[in-house]
Amino acid sequence: MPRILAFSGSIRRDSWNRRLVRLAADACRAAGAETTLIDLADYPLPLYNGDDEARDGLPDNALRLKALFKAHDALLIASPEYNGSVPPLLKNTLDWVSREWQGESGLLPYRNKVAAMLAASPGQYGGMRMLPHLRQILNTLGVLVLPGQFSLAHAASGFDEENGALKAPARLHELVLQLVKTADALAEE
Repeated sequence: MPRILAFSGSIRRDSWNRRLVRLAADACRAAGAETTLIDLADYPLPLYNGDDEARDGLPDNALRLKALFKAHDALLIASPEYNGSVPPLLKNTLDWVSREWQGESGLLPYRNKVAAMLAASPGQYGGMRMLPHLRQILNTLGVLVLPGQFSLAHAASGFDEENGALKAPARLHELVLQLVKTADALAEE
């Protein structure tokens, strides 16, 4: 059973991406994956600064996140788009997790990982301008990013207000199933 770490690049209480990643995490569980859904609000980190790192080492929350990343086979990330790119919260989190620690490569938490990317936006692009930036960051860290991705434009009308589900979940479920199958195949190697 593959282990998937799911989180949103937004900590806004009513974020569309927090809603989306919760639904995707549930779909992962339904597809047979052990899925851990975390909220980055529970892991506050200072903005990365090499001088602070040299003086103080890694923050406890960076170490906690590193351990979570290493304990999972796959990443499921839903993120908003900020000015056509990755939001600072997500970039800062990925940067802290990638820092070397006590002689251990900063790339170890990303090694042999597969990722699926999701985005939701109230605008017409649905986060599509951010996804290539996130793909590039994850690829640079050594993560195999699935070629498919999920983007939800006009997110305000994409969710059923009565039950919180996506009105058209087929593409999301297809991507989640591909993530579970790929993570399972890679974990067996």
